[in-house]
Amino acid sequence: MKAENEGQPHLTRCGWLKNGNPPGDFTKAPRCGAKNRKGHPCPQPAMPNGRCRFHGGKSTGPRTREGLERMRQSKIKHGRYTKEMKAAIQHLKIFKATLARLKKDAPR
Repeated sequence: MKAENEGQPHLTRCGWLKNGNPPGDFTKAPRCGAKNRKGHPCPQPAMPNGRCRFHGGKSTGPRTREGLERMRQSKIKHGRYTKEMKAAIQHLKIFKATLARLKKDAPR
C-alpha cells in the first residue's frame, strides 16, 4: 500500500509561529545564533529581542522606582536579617540574659 504523498516533495508548512515570528514557513524565521559549548550556533527561532527563549539574555533590571521596590520585596525570603528583625533579636537576647540572671539570683 503506497502513501498518498510518496514521491512528492514535502508541502510548505504555514501557520502562526510563536514568539512574534511572522506566519509562514518556520524554517525561514530568524535564528538565535547564541554559541553553545561546542561553539555551534543555536538553531532555535529567535524572539523579537534576537535570542531564543533559552538564550533570552541577561535581565536589564527594573526601569522604574516601583519596579525596583517590587524586586527588593521579591528578594526578601524570610526577613530574618532586616534592621527590624536584628533589633528584635538583640532585645530578645538581652531579655533572656536578664531572665537567666534573675532566676539564678532568686531565693529558693
